[in-house]
Amino acid sequence: MKLTGSTALITGASGGIGQAIARRLTAAGSSLTLSGRRADVLEPLAEQLGARLCAADLADRAAVDRLAEDCLGLDILVANAALPASGDLASFVPHEIDRALDVNLRAPIILARAMSAAMAERGRGHIVLISSSAGKTGSPGSSLYSATKFGLRGFGQGLRGDLHGTGVGVSVIFPGFIRDAGMLHDSGVQLPGFAGTSTPDDVADAVVRAIERNRGEVDVDPITMRAGTKFAQLAPASTARLTRLLGSDQISRDFASGQRDKR
Repeated sequence: MKLTGSTALITGASGGIGQAIARRLTAAGSSLTLSGRRADVLEPLAEQLGARLCAADLADRAAVDRLAEDCLGLDILVANAALPASGDLASFVPHEIDRALDVNLRAPIILARAMSAAMAERGRGHIVLISSSAGKTGSPGSSLYSATKFGLRGFGQGLRGDLHGTGVGVSVIFPGFIRDAGMLHDSGVQLPGFAGTSTPDDVADAVVRAIERNRGEVDVDPITMRAGTKFAQLAPASTARLTRLLGSDQISRDFASGQRDKR
């Protein structure tokens, strides 16, 4: 699908990764609707890019419905918004679990359901779901977050099949550790030297590539990290033992501590 002349909704546009995606899509010729919880944070970006602003808290189910209704005529959905959800499951109270599930998984499904149906009627459109490498393999302290990101992968694969032949594509993006912005940056966690990282612009480039080439899945990770994820999928027990030796338990605790006030 060509981006020139298209219209797109980006959720989670106030964060660094969302902003990078917004700038990249604008540069490619898209007209944007930017969504996030705080209109005051989004206003400068919307003004700079000539974008429309539609603030919404995706943990509020009525707000999700309103956002979907407001964006039915758009060509592209980039479901980027997500809450951090690191830590042992027992450390989450039920309303924190519900909030993570609502923002990270339910809201993208509801938005995709509404917008893809309208896209299919027009015979043109694309759905982009921002998952994570945690959506391919779980690690200590990632049970809830991985559940939402694994869910996006399965949803994206199934929806892509449902929409085959309609002119509407579906892509799932799998960022690894992202430096300079996003959950890793916000948590303040220091990764070991062997852990490769990518940038918000790398994620934005992957989104454009996925839309223009109708790619089903796109990884955003150095090749060494991608190899590690693949090995973890093939040999989860061996990987768990190895990562514990490399300090995964402490990294998990650091993530949980750094993200506790952002749940």
